[in-house]
Amino acid sequence: MKKITLMALACAMFMVPTVASAQEVTYVEDPAQGYVFNKFCDNWFVEALGGAGVMMSKYDAEAKFTDRIGWKGNLAIGKWFSPVIGVRVGGEFNQMKGVAKAGSVSSLGMRQESVKTGYNAQQFNNIGAFGDVMFNLTNLFCGYKPGRFYNADLYAGFGVHWVYERENDGKGDWKYAGGDTHSRNFSARVGLLNTFRLSEHVNLLLDLRFDEMQEHVDGFTKTWVEYPSALLGLSYKFDKTEWNAPVVPVCPTYKYTDAEGDALVARLAAADRKIADLEEQLKNCRKPAPVVQQAAPTVEAPLATIYYPINVSKIVGVQNNVVDAVANVMAEESNNYELTGWADNYTGNDKINTRLRKERVAGVKEALVGKGIAADRLNTQINDGNLTNYGPKCASLDRAVTIVRAK
Repeated sequence: MKKITLMALACAMFMVPTVASAQEVTYVEDPAQGYVFNKFCDNWFVEALGGAGVMMSKYDAEAKFTDRIGWKGNLAIGKWFSPVIGVRVGGEFNQMKGVAKAGSVSSLGMRQESVKTGYNAQQFNNIGAFGDVMFNLTNLFCGYKPGRFYNADLYAGFGVHWVYERENDGKGDWKYAGGDTHSRNFSARVGLLNTFRLSEHVNLLLDLRFDEMQEHVDGFTKTWVEYPSALLGLSYKFDKTEWNAPVVPVCPTYKYTDAEGDALVARLAAADRKIADLEEQLKNCRKPAPVVQQAAPTVEAPLATIYYPINVSKIVGVQNNVVDAVANVMAEESNNYELTGWADNYTGNDKINTRLRKERVAGVKEALVGKGIAADRLNTQINDGNLTNYGPKCASLDRAVTIVRAK
């Protein structure tokens, strides 16, 4: 009896076609899932810029525009924490050229050089430190793209400066102004940093900036002075400069030609006939024993599954279309539904994963209620296990919310 059974199994195996070269699951980065933060030591940069600015204080319009242009430069170090947000800090130099009223008690380098009746030229230097918060507008609105040639970075920040001047005759050595009234001033700034990629680590920079600077220009009180400027320079990025997307599995598909399909159908039909013949022989060789049939448990297949990127509980991308389609089905039915929140157990910790499960299932319920589905038809719960148990390489399949018709 055992020999006949083994012979039947062997024949069935030889009748089934085999694929000459097995195809395996591959893993690729999927930007639609978001981006993974790099290590703290990555995405640092240094930059140096130089250019010119124009002081626009109370009496500067009395002088020629070209006589008010002063040199400007800065050195900075910074870091991008994501493709969109970064910071930088550094030091800067501002050459301030303007006009003060003749006879004013100005200690800011006012010369006895008259530029117009009742007005004398003045010049002083600001040396200070600054800090900026930077936003990459290109990545924010157009999506992150490795190796993009141009990026527009909007920034805003604050600075503090110390004043250096010459004697009132405009001659002699530069010296520290001293005293709280003149020595330390504050500033606020906004600007657009235009970045042009020259290589993986080097960028050309064009910085268009507007400063609102606190200065003592009339000899009596401090006031706020506008100081627009333009600078050109270079930046150098250290270590890793790009951002990685989460890795997801890609299952291969095998396409048969018409001839291969016909041959496969013919071989399967022949195998079915041989198997039926062997089954008939086995039936004739032994008396069939009664078999008690047990009904297989009925497992309700999910109506839909909404998937999430790692550490994300908001419905993103095409998953919004899935929620729309589910809402349309629910609107045509009278069933209640069970919504279950899932998170993979290969990343994060129990506290984080429990929060993600609750936020995900609550977000799906809120979205369905917003599309007209009654809240009392939607029962929510979480499951601390993995949805698929296919292992850490397939963890993205465990980050989900399943929707099942309630029994």
